[in-house]
Amino acid sequence: MQPAALFPIFENPAKAENPLVGIARLASEGAPLREGHNVEYFTLPAKSLLNRCVSGRQMPFTWTINPYRGCEFGCRYCYARYTHEFMEMRDGMEFEQKIYVKQHAAELLRQELRRVKPGESIALGTATDPYQPAEKRYEVTRGILEEFARHRGFELGIVTKSNLVVRDLELLREVAKINELSIHVTITTLDTELARILEPRAPRPDLRLDAVRALAEAGLRVGLSCSPVVPGITDAPKDLEALVHAAAGAGADYVFANPLFLKPCSAAVFLPFLEQHFPHLVNNYRSRYRDRAFLPPAYRKPIGQLVARLREKYKLGRRGRAAYATKWHAQMFEEQLELF
Repeated sequence: MQPAALFPIFENPAKAENPLVGIARLASEGAPLREGHNVEYFTLPAKSLLNRCVSGRQMPFTWTINPYRGCEFGCRYCYARYTHEFMEMRDGMEFEQKIYVKQHAAELLRQELRRVKPGESIALGTATDPYQPAEKRYEVTRGILEEFARHRGFELGIVTKSNLVVRDLELLREVAKINELSIHVTITTLDTELARILEPRAPRPDLRLDAVRALAEAGLRVGLSCSPVVPGITDAPKDLEALVHAAAGAGADYVFANPLFLKPCSAAVFLPFLEQHFPHLVNNYRSRYRDRAFLPPAYRKPIGQLVARLREKYKLGRRGRAAYATKWHAQMFEEQLELF
């Protein structure tokens, strides 16, 4: 079924053969599931779940898994909006309004895990949050974790902004018994009002901290990602220290932070957001990010050095917990001084 009324770009009045190919064709044929507040859900008949990470930057993982395409949280700075362009969707807002639910994820994972070699780690949730609102109903992430609980010897890192991760606490413990598991909870600010405009539909920062505490108390390896650090908005030293202090108080094992980077598709959403909420920063941003997606070392290095000092001050990483040492957080720490 082709959702032509919902996706005018896919309409074909002559009913000729669908000219789209690959992921764009699969997306065009997805069936609508239900609608929420300006959010539409569609099935996506995925052919593969495990994707090899291809990046010019050295990343601490080899493979990625994203249970969904698109993310309802609507973070204004999100770098992953470009992934909808593979489905011929050029409006950056569609990334948060049209969510694709991957079908048969656990079955696909079961077939593909043999591709993973010893020492290669897997990242769950690099482009879309695996615990976004769709997960409450469709439980694709839970199905993936249930599959990992049937295997041993893998290294898995989960990245999320949602306290829904606590729903799977016991399942995560089962996964961690026979695999190396680390969970990275993202909190960019403790200011609830600021978080609400930066990350409109993500859970409040205090709820995410509660999730860190619950995961830590369950004996799981959990850390805080303060990424992205948003220049002029979340990068004040006192604010970063408040985050690290809160992470230590919640029992986090580590903290890492990287500055905002803006791809063109992200800038198309983020710059109008700045004009509305932080107009005094617009010219600064246009200058800083002119002809580049990443900030220069003059900005990046001090941020990395500050976070490193704060980790030392609050003794993060020295808890002596009997947990494996994944290369995820260790490499993130090292990269903060070079920052890609």
